[in-house]
Amino acid sequence: MTAPPLTWLYAPGDRPQVVAKALTAGADVVVVDLEDAVAPDRKDYARAATAELLTEPQPFPVHVRVNALGTPGADADLKAVAALPGVRGLRLPKVTSPEQIVRVAEDTAPADGGALPLYALLESALGIERAHAIASCHAALRGIALGEADLRADLGVREDAGLDWSRSRVVVAARAAGLPPPSQSVHPDIGDLEGLAASCAHGRTLGFLGRAAIHPRQLPVIERAYLPTQREIEEAEMIIKAATADPGAQALPDGRFIDAAVVSAAHRTLSLARRT
Repeated sequence: MTAPPLTWLYAPGDRPQVVAKALTAGADVVVVDLEDAVAPDRKDYARAATAELLTEPQPFPVHVRVNALGTPGADADLKAVAALPGVRGLRLPKVTSPEQIVRVAEDTAPADGGALPLYALLESALGIERAHAIASCHAALRGIALGEADLRADLGVREDAGLDWSRSRVVVAARAAGLPPPSQSVHPDIGDLEGLAASCAHGRTLGFLGRAAIHPRQLPVIERAYLPTQREIEEAEMIIKAATADPGAQALPDGRFIDAAVVSAAHRTLSLARRT
């Protein structure tokens, strides 16, 4: 079982030097941002700089977040970067309908077949309401996630707990569609590492896996929060050992019942542990 990514580091597309540093920061995925991180008068430069940077394949996944679908900026972004050898995925902001994903998948499909992986960001009440329809609309869609800053504004939510229902909705929609667990949205205060750790711990209880970051100093905090503890590793090893000895449903020595779902979760835990 291949370990999934835990860290997704955003870097502004109009600052090639920052992108270059991000590529060596140790994130599992680097996301070159052409949307929120770039001022309107720098969009053309960001697009050109990103296209130049990603003309060659990269040693690990690099994604590009394009501008909001349906805008001229998004159309120009997709035309400029979708076919680049260095682009391994597209992050699509402010998605509100399955049709948007299908259109992008068809427009960016390589001539030799296959599909460029797409990731939908749900940032509005309408996007959340259509979460499962979006998550299950096309094979090219490999993940969904929240854009919490825009969603918070759309819902008029002030307290963080007000987003928990939307968070759970996205987690359930992703899993129901057969997609990986979503990654958490960014923690905007790069100096608040304690708050980041607490927020990650909460996200983990809701079913998220990993998180987007906006600064390299956030990466180790996110990774520690989502890697299994030693106790979780030992428990997973015990479960797999017991299941290997007797593949049928059974009880562990402490009386807990295990079945195929529990064994599958144990394998996921060990897959994450092997990252280190």
